[in-house]
Amino acid sequence: MSMSLQDKLAILSDAARYDASCASSGGQRRDSRDGKGLGSTTGAGICHAFTPDGRCVSLLKILMTNFCIYDCAYCVNRVSSNTPRARFSVEEVVTLTIEFYRRNYIEGLFLSSGIIRSPDDTMRDMVRIVRTLREEHDFRGYVHLKTIPGASAELIEEAGRHADRLSVNIELPTEAGLARLAPEKDAGAIRRHMGDIRLRREEAGDRSHRGTPAPRFAPAGQSTQVIVGADGADDATILRQSQRLYGAYGLKRVYYSAFSPIPEPSALLPVKAPPLVREHRLYQADWLMRFYGFEAGEIAEGGDLDLSMDPKLAWALRHRERFPVDVATAPREMLLRVPGFGTRTVERILSARRHRRLRHADLLRMGASLRKAAPFIEAADWHPGALLDSGHLAARLTPAPRQLALF
Repeated sequence: MSMSLQDKLAILSDAARYDASCASSGGQRRDSRDGKGLGSTTGAGICHAFTPDGRCVSLLKILMTNFCIYDCAYCVNRVSSNTPRARFSVEEVVTLTIEFYRRNYIEGLFLSSGIIRSPDDTMRDMVRIVRTLREEHDFRGYVHLKTIPGASAELIEEAGRHADRLSVNIELPTEAGLARLAPEKDAGAIRRHMGDIRLRREEAGDRSHRGTPAPRFAPAGQSTQVIVGADGADDATILRQSQRLYGAYGLKRVYYSAFSPIPEPSALLPVKAPPLVREHRLYQADWLMRFYGFEAGEIAEGGDLDLSMDPKLAWALRHRERFPVDVATAPREMLLRVPGFGTRTVERILSARRHRRLRHADLLRMGASLRKAAPFIEAADWHPGALLDSGHLAARLTPAPRQLALF
């Protein structure tokens, strides 16, 4: 029996939710009861991603197909999984994207896929989709394409010419974990694939001897995803891997996806999912590495992050000998390590202190969270005194979580 486009969309948008690489918020638009209101949409396949400047953009997030020749233990779409299957044709994906875009439901497309027949066969169809959108329909929206390791260099080059961002998932933080849970995947091939994307992006930034720019290639960079809690790797291992990826391949983002139990799971998988707060703490730690000058080893010194508090506060409490810092004289590197100080606050402090001695009220106006920062700083009218050495400081700064009211 043939499957309707709506049925395919329901299956393949649901299958795509396991991929965290476009930072879906999980939100839905309001819908009228009869489905005919202005701006009405079912929300199927629509996710929300955030740009570096904070804008929220809506993307059509789908798999081209959830058929797959691989049998990765952690994947709901593995070949041995008893799950409903569907496959979009190239024309169907193009039609969905254009129609959703014309109705102002989306601003772009996030396209991934299971592996059908071979990496080249899969990648060829995905490239046809973005090429058709760009060349035949003059589609100017954002396109994020999940590339397939093992696909030919020619296909990857063409994908980068049409897509804004490319990504390839390393899946698990260690080679041993990948070999155990996804033996058909090759960690070395994944790294070579990521390295090739980086080299092509660098070449796209060069100019010829005549000064003409090279053809564009994935101008929004590349990203990857790590599954957390499926293979037993601790947080220090995950963060060290992320640090290597940022350094070696110039990634824009590493996304962390807490392992979610799947139907008919393999005996190799853990019985329970990790707490979602662990995923949240990894994102916070990742932010510290990217923007605050922290190294992976110092964030997760004990192997795993403290789930009861953010990793910056946990580091400060472990290293009280480094505090308090004087906001009038401390270097930028140390100000960035003060709990409650963000990057913008630190820049404002550095600019303002050239002209006057900063006071408690000045820091409040600059956006500092002084509830967290106060025990770790000195200002013109403030000194923490014995507060920094208090045995109750951690409890004071991390109040016990409370159950939110249902109504």
